[in-house]
Amino acid sequence: LQFLYFIGCTMVATASDLFVEDIENLSLNPRVLQHATWRTTKEAVEEKKHWKRNKPQLGQARKGDWSDAKHTTLGTKGALIEAQRCLKCADAPCQKSCPTSIDIKSFISCIANFNNYGAAKMILSDNPVGLSCGMICPVSNLCVGGCNLAATEAGGINISGLQEYAVSHFKKMNIPATRDPSLPPADKMPASYSTKVYLVGSGPASIACATFLARLGYSNIEIIEKDAYAGGLSSSEIPQYRLTSEAVQWEIKLLQDLGVKVTTSCEFGKDVTMEDVKKQKAVLFIGCGLPKPNIDACFKDLSPSNGFYTSKDFLPQSAVASKPGLCGCKSGASAPSAPKLHGKVLVLGAGDTAFDCTGSAFRNGAKRVMVCFRRSTADMRAVEEETILARHEKAEFLPYCQPKSVVMEGGKISAIEMWKMEQDDDGKWYKDDDQVLKIKCDFIISAFGSNIGSDLEQEIGKAAEMKWGKVMVNADMCTKTDGVFAGGDCVGSGLTVEAANDGKTASWSIHRYVQHLSNNTVPVTPTLPLLHTAVDDVDISVEVAGLKFLNPFGLASAPPATTLPMIARSFEAGWGFAVTKTFSLDKDFVTNVSPRIVRGSTSGPGLGPHQGSFLNIELISEKSAAYWCSGVRQLKQDYPKHIVIASIMCGHNKDDWQELSKMAIEAGSDALELNLSCPHGMGEKGMGLACGQKPNLVQDICGWVKEVCDIPFFAKMTPNITDITEIAGAAKAGGATGVTAINTVSGLQHIKMDGAAWPRVGPSKMTTYGGCSGNAVRPMALRMVSAIANKFPGFPILATGGADNADTVMQFIYAGSPVVQVSAAIQNQDFTIVQDWISGLKWQLYALGRSDLAKWEKQVPPVNEATVLTTGMLPRFGPYLDERLAAESKECSTKYEAGTIGDLSNVEGHTAGKIPTIQNLLGKALSTIGSFSDLLAMKPKNQAVAVVNDDLCINCGKCMMTCNDTGYQAIKFSSDRHQPFITDNCTGCTLCVSVCPVPDCITMVTRDETTRPDAPTYEPSRGVPYGKPQLPVGAKVKLSI
Repeated sequence: LQFLYFIGCTMVATASDLFVEDIENLSLNPRVLQHATWRTTKEAVEEKKHWKRNKPQLGQARKGDWSDAKHTTLGTKGALIEAQRCLKCADAPCQKSCPTSIDIKSFISCIANFNNYGAAKMILSDNPVGLSCGMICPVSNLCVGGCNLAATEAGGINISGLQEYAVSHFKKMNIPATRDPSLPPADKMPASYSTKVYLVGSGPASIACATFLARLGYSNIEIIEKDAYAGGLSSSEIPQYRLTSEAVQWEIKLLQDLGVKVTTSCEFGKDVTMEDVKKQKAVLFIGCGLPKPNIDACFKDLSPSNGFYTSKDFLPQSAVASKPGLCGCKSGASAPSAPKLHGKVLVLGAGDTAFDCTGSAFRNGAKRVMVCFRRSTADMRAVEEETILARHEKAEFLPYCQPKSVVMEGGKISAIEMWKMEQDDDGKWYKDDDQVLKIKCDFIISAFGSNIGSDLEQEIGKAAEMKWGKVMVNADMCTKTDGVFAGGDCVGSGLTVEAANDGKTASWSIHRYVQHLSNNTVPVTPTLPLLHTAVDDVDISVEVAGLKFLNPFGLASAPPATTLPMIARSFEAGWGFAVTKTFSLDKDFVTNVSPRIVRGSTSGPGLGPHQGSFLNIELISEKSAAYWCSGVRQLKQDYPKHIVIASIMCGHNKDDWQELSKMAIEAGSDALELNLSCPHGMGEKGMGLACGQKPNLVQDICGWVKEVCDIPFFAKMTPNITDITEIAGAAKAGGATGVTAINTVSGLQHIKMDGAAWPRVGPSKMTTYGGCSGNAVRPMALRMVSAIANKFPGFPILATGGADNADTVMQFIYAGSPVVQVSAAIQNQDFTIVQDWISGLKWQLYALGRSDLAKWEKQVPPVNEATVLTTGMLPRFGPYLDERLAAESKECSTKYEAGTIGDLSNVEGHTAGKIPTIQNLLGKALSTIGSFSDLLAMKPKNQAVAVVNDDLCINCGKCMMTCNDTGYQAIKFSSDRHQPFITDNCTGCTLCVSVCPVPDCITMVTRDETTRPDAPTYEPSRGVPYGKPQLPVGAKVKLSI
């Protein structure tokens, strides 16, 4: 409510002003529909134009615009939503459909958990050109084609977009690849690892092969490339708007980090010959492309000067002129000239290369591009990802045509005559001489495939069998000659990802061949090393109460620890410790009911993984104490470095607690956890919660256990109490080593439409209050952990309650707990999530040691925040979008005409400083958690205001609506542009930030003279000033604000 009351002034507000709101701010606020909306069709059609966002940008408007045009590209919001859609299926079909066998479900799980480093590591470990593949892979025919969600109305996951997103963020981190420290030093490696390895061509096959060889420890690897730049066809032929030169050159840098030498302007058969390879007793991998175009006879003797290009002329010339870093010129200098096109261009062919030519023709100045091909549109060889863009840019398609002859005028192409193709009853295609079509055009680009070329074929033929212009290899990429291997385009693997897998396969064949020559044993099953960086060397072990934990991640005493084999499997997966399912003396045995573990009601309509909570009415373990004690003994024998904590429960009985404690100690448990907090079932037997809510009983029990216990023991705290520090204090007074906080929160999850609760048991459909777990209870867990840590400094705490990724584990560390127990997150997925958490936490610690990464939040770089109230950026719809596109098109065209492109900026390497340990960061947040009076004491520096970044804003108005109906009516919302403007009435409540759907679109900044020059200090509206009487009801009068 807006109200002005000027004491001592002539204008004094009346009672009616109490009820006057800012009509301008509320003009677009939602209203309850009282009647059907009336509007003429003509008005609707016109108004639609103003708000239209999905206008196609015609190809002819793309001149000089080589920016990303893929429909799969994702930003942070889109990537997180898409990653959370993924089901992370068992035996995932998507992975089986990937030629390089990337662990797709795991890398997507990493993205969903804000671990872009972990995702990129998984991708690049199996595919060293994972960024390139994320940009150009025809996933509709590969991984996405096998996605189980493709069987639903939701559709398959955008896997390529997620892959590009993750690896692009890793690229921005500027973390070099490093040699695996498990290898002996380079000078201590066996002599066989210094064998010379030549790789012909610097495309995906050679990059992959060289990378894996370098990871294996080979130190004398050289890639030779005939062009002046590396990258093969990825650099020279795939356009910048699909695959950037920055991406390709970065992938090459990663292998150079491992010591691989890349020599450009070095041609196989001239600068390095087969004879040279033999003399040096080197190994050879042939990973070249197919450099010679197939040209129809009617184009004989034609050249670009006549208006005729082959794809091998046109695409490399376009690439060098448009891709930063390829031409060797510096930023702002003149680049080599791009093909200068105009008018109508015909592209001949219907493969991927033809459609690369199509998009590039538009960007080189063509006004119309027509794709002509011999067969039907249904028979086009191009993948869906290529044809979608061509259709979107309004390229034209002309099927059933084959070139017959070219019409020339003044030495330039003016038209082409085409035979009409027909198909007989046997399915064979033939040209019909009676049907000839003449098409006027200004340029022709032939994309009828390519071959290896006679000179290169002759040189390769000295060592390998050639057939139909391809190098013949077996399944292991071996040629007929020992020590000569091949892969990629030259063997018929036309996709980048297939070429990469050829190189990957060949690397192990080369390794096996070289080591056998030296009589060294090589495993039968290939064991290719993963990507390794300095992040992987970060130590995340931690010591608690004298116990050394390999990492801070452990199983809670919950469903994941139901059996001993499950705990063993968790250790194999990488978990650092486990707390057994709670067991009791035989006399206190339990039998569960069912159903008993259900998804929570806090996750909205989301199904599958990423449930926000679970509710259970499960009791302690149904298995005997003998089972658990026997199993603990076996676990400690099999996994001596892992911590095993026995969770035990008894009633308020000294003899019982001491007997059970002795059994668990004698079994070899590293520590005990006293379950004093089970919120359902056990309390009715005088156990669990019945003991844990009373300080005197907690102190008694801890004292009894202390008398017989010579190992650490932790009392498990209940959150179902007013002050948890009172109970923690009682445990400490009783002699407990520390506490576990918290157990599940008592609750009731569902009441269904028939009035019965869920889970419902038996014919009577009965239920009981159960334990709520998962990230819905994390705020409570963080509060209670931090409260205990603040009150009892140095008192060990094992946290549990809502940790679901490395980022949230770090929050518990900052709150005062060095290790975290996990259940719900595993219930959502499986034991392997721990690898995501391990790499994520290592990255967090590594980033804190690098000043350039320390400000990254959730592994995403900070945006350039707006710090003052400026507005006016054009929205991206209707006439404003037209204006934006026109300005961008003009800028691109100007650069194109001037021939200026940027170079590849040399990003400075960053050396990490001192990497903090978990112990260094333990409890870091505690000093910032105080009372409300502490916050008031910071006045006037305790006020902030919101600022909107217009360029990120999508104009949804969510900020305005929440501010109007639950806040302070401090946001104006323009009716034409739908842009929010935050006024001086902003109180800094932060509701707008909380509901904004775009990351970092709205930020909070300190309120001062810079951010609010007209209202640098916050003066709250009191309605009726203090000390003034209540005002009578009066007429409502508008008050100008």
